[in-house]
Amino acid sequence: MEIHRRNLTKDFLFIALSVLFAVLIVKTGALQFIFESTQEMKFIGSFVAGMFFTSAFSTAPAVVALGQIAQSGSVFWTAVLGAVGALIGDFLLFRFVEDRLAEDFGELIKEAKAERFVHIFHLRLFRRLVPFVGALIIASPLPDELGIAMMGLSKMKTSLFVPVSFLMNFLGILLIGLVAKAFS
Repeated sequence: MEIHRRNLTKDFLFIALSVLFAVLIVKTGALQFIFESTQEMKFIGSFVAGMFFTSAFSTAPAVVALGQIAQSGSVFWTAVLGAVGALIGDFLLFRFVEDRLAEDFGELIKEAKAERFVHIFHLRLFRRLVPFVGALIIASPLPDELGIAMMGLSKMKTSLFVPVSFLMNFLGILLIGLVAKAFS
């Protein structure tokens, strides 16, 4: 049990450091510089903005960059390449959540002896509803971390996660591009 607590502490420290890094690159203007320098190369810009589309603190600038790229280019290709970038970011988070965080969280729940709470995780409805809600979060401009955590905790297989993540990110970025085109 102590090992799982230490792992959770390390996991949350890692998440906190990655959030701090994301805040720093947004606040220093480094993210804006990256988007502006890759915007001329629309394919690379879409891919890079897609990677940043997944994080809590870089979603807003990524949405703006994807909208600008879509306004001046192909909405479809912006969505495809942005979704590939977002998939890579999501996949890295998913592998982290799926493997260790879900196991450690499960052990912590067992240790808390909250039997009703533990029982909820074993319900068939929970196993079906949580990945669906997670997929909707990934499609939205909301940060993907919560959706990915939901999918990881529900033990979604990687072979299913990859196409779901790509499709939902594609649909979300496509919608952003269509709205940006409509208002340009």
